[in-house]
Amino acid sequence: MSNYPVVIYGASGYTGRLVAEYLREYNIPFIAAGRDKKRVAEAMKQVPGIETADFKVVDIEHDTKSLAQLFDGASVVLNTVGPFTYYGEPVVAACEQAGVHYLDSTGEQEWMLSMRNKYSDGFRKKNIALAPSVAYMHTIGQIACEIVLEQEGIDTLEVGCLTNGVPTFGSTQTIFCMFQSEHMYLADNKLVPWVKGRGFEMSAPGMATTVLCHPWGGGAIPLAYLDDPRVINCRHLTAFDNRPMFEMLIALQKNYEDNIRPLPVAEREKALADMAAKMQPGMPPRERLRTGRSTDFAYGRGAAVSRSCVIRSTPPYQITGLLMAAAARKLIDEGTNKAGFASGCHIVGHRYLLGAVQNFFPIEVQVS
Repeated sequence: MSNYPVVIYGASGYTGRLVAEYLREYNIPFIAAGRDKKRVAEAMKQVPGIETADFKVVDIEHDTKSLAQLFDGASVVLNTVGPFTYYGEPVVAACEQAGVHYLDSTGEQEWMLSMRNKYSDGFRKKNIALAPSVAYMHTIGQIACEIVLEQEGIDTLEVGCLTNGVPTFGSTQTIFCMFQSEHMYLADNKLVPWVKGRGFEMSAPGMATTVLCHPWGGGAIPLAYLDDPRVINCRHLTAFDNRPMFEMLIALQKNYEDNIRPLPVAEREKALADMAAKMQPGMPPRERLRTGRSTDFAYGRGAAVSRSCVIRSTPPYQITGLLMAAAARKLIDEGTNKAGFASGCHIVGHRYLLGAVQNFFPIEVQVS
């Protein structure tokens, strides 16, 4: 049983370390957990100021029973162990059993839908949140959407994300894992698949040229509005300002459809993992505030009204660590605004999360 309000599961990874850093900023005691106690302890040593944090390092088996015992007594679990398609469900099931809020950093749309269908009712009955994708790539764009939706009459959202960050090893593994599933957008209140292996040109605010973008798994934002009476259409596209990397990604997705999808499951998953390892073999360096630049935007329209919001921010992975810690802080203090399956914006409020980011990072919000 935990005597700490928060458990970071996957604390030895890049994102887990950043979550720990911002839990320290909020003065929230936490357990740093993973399957290898030595690796977790080494990761925690690299967290700035960790000597002033109240935390404990534990190792744990990756099964629902063991995890539920660890989570019992905590308020929030912050899960960073991906790909979530392979490793996520035991953590969700353990949170439901222990009665704790579940947050993660995933963008794996098919997995999120599966968790929504299997566990949302159970979480709702216990008045706890099942909140995937509390991460930069989905939450900042949804903050922009929610600001747009403050104008009544908006029912259609076009959402874009442009960043110059470098995907981590775990994120790269997830990107290739998502090749196996459909990537969906919301059209007339139904999820519709994007064409596979295809890129699109995006006109991002402030850019002199277009950038090559991709559905990137479809994203969490369309799922956040599945049952929202305000929204009937929502598309979310993602770009990095490294066009050659995106051209390679799209070519690899085409290769997957032509040559790898027909393979048996085990061979298919191994081929995808090998591709990901070649693209990003290790942990990238810590992001730099001076060079990290991200732009997220939402264009909203209705029959006779329109509104747009552009948010310019800084390093995405650091923002992810902050968002998870800030959401945990409010859940501990006040509980969730919405139980069951819900987005970070819907469980703690988009204005609260925006304010949290503004407290730590340079951020510009333009509304027109």
